[in-house]
Amino acid sequence: MEQQSSEHPDATFDPRELREQLRSGDQEAVLAVLDRIETADQVLAFSRLPEEARRDLLLLLGPERAAELIQALPESLAAESIEELDAADAARILEMMPSNEQADVIGELDDADAGAIMGHLSDADAEDVRRLSAYPDDVAGGLMVTEYLAYDVDSRVSQVIEDLGDNADEYAHYDIQYAYVTDERGGLVGVLRMRDLLLASRQRPLRDIMIPSPVSVRDHDPLERLVRFFDENRFFGVPVLDESGALCGVVHRVAVETAVAEQGDRMYLSAQGIVGGEELRSMPLLLRARRRLSWLSVNIVLNMIAASVIAMHQDTLEAVIALAVFLPIISDMSGCSGNQAVAVSMRELTLGVVRPSEIGRTVLAEVSVGLINGLVLGALLGVVALVWMGNPYLGLVVGGALMLNTIIAVVIGGAVPLLLKRAKVDPAIAAGPILTTVTDMCGFFIVLTFASAMLTKLA
Repeated sequence: MEQQSSEHPDATFDPRELREQLRSGDQEAVLAVLDRIETADQVLAFSRLPEEARRDLLLLLGPERAAELIQALPESLAAESIEELDAADAARILEMMPSNEQADVIGELDDADAGAIMGHLSDADAEDVRRLSAYPDDVAGGLMVTEYLAYDVDSRVSQVIEDLGDNADEYAHYDIQYAYVTDERGGLVGVLRMRDLLLASRQRPLRDIMIPSPVSVRDHDPLERLVRFFDENRFFGVPVLDESGALCGVVHRVAVETAVAEQGDRMYLSAQGIVGGEELRSMPLLLRARRRLSWLSVNIVLNMIAASVIAMHQDTLEAVIALAVFLPIISDMSGCSGNQAVAVSMRELTLGVVRPSEIGRTVLAEVSVGLINGLVLGALLGVVALVWMGNPYLGLVVGGALMLNTIIAVVIGGAVPLLLKRAKVDPAIAAGPILTTVTDMCGFFIVLTFASAMLTKLA
């Protein structure tokens, strides 16, 4: 769901004001409140309303104004709000939204609610939603809109201008930068600038004034390909062709930028253990608790496994109590190094510059970095241990352990996201717990094993 405003919320606005005006049932007063506050404040105020009040507000606003508000909401809240309406009322609001936004909201609903709403949409809108919903969210087909202007290559300028006048109300909702010119099969053959159209002789055919052989993308091109395209081309949008080469939609630059931002948000939330990629505190309590516990319960088991390594070397730890000070340092520093490697692998996977099968290449690249950083960090920690405790063997143990564990951590951090991607498991969710557990176990094991071997020098 596109966040349509980058405005800063007004710190003086009290969200309860909207609720109070809504209770009065005075439509003009409610609209007056919304008109004087920014989009961010509208979202804030709407999110604080109870379910019944949200429904009343959307009905009070009317389809067009309600659609504008729905488009500004996070996807989960937008879907939840639409779900609270009768199917007919929900359909009237969705019909005021671009096709890709319609598909996004309906895709968040359960099958029963989605089917009921689809039954009230126009045949054209319902067909667009079905077609767009068949695409993944991160490909051109899932990001494109089907609201665009397309005319036959043999049409004349006068026919296009007449069509624009006859359908002005409908086209007013389109984001029109260009019109597209197609052949008898629907294939894209040219792009028509509005300026060229308006200044051309009315009897000229479009083929004479169009820009031939325009650039385009395919409907299954991934988000990474679209990002590169807009980085290389200063276009507001690009036409999308299906497998047969027929024009089927337009992807706008802003849709790609929004998708990249949302992908980053989902990856961050997943990496923090928010299963499902999104959580708002307006969601049901049990749903929120279940999503968090599904990650935390696995994590506590993994941490218990790591702790068991310490239990097996309890005698060594009791004999050299100073090791207890360095264990968390080694664990944390190795974890930080590993997380850096995870971040790079996740970024390369997102950009498409590494394949999940290229594990060997990734490991070799990380070993060299891990060796350099491990030597530097290990030497620093060893010097600290020597100065603090006056024991060079303690410095050798903790410094050597940090060096080796850093190498292990970056190798695991670089390789695990690729392995998980190959196994069709979300790397953002699973890479963190795996890295944390393995680096903790290895760090504890290396330190305590080295210490056991040099126990007479350390005690």
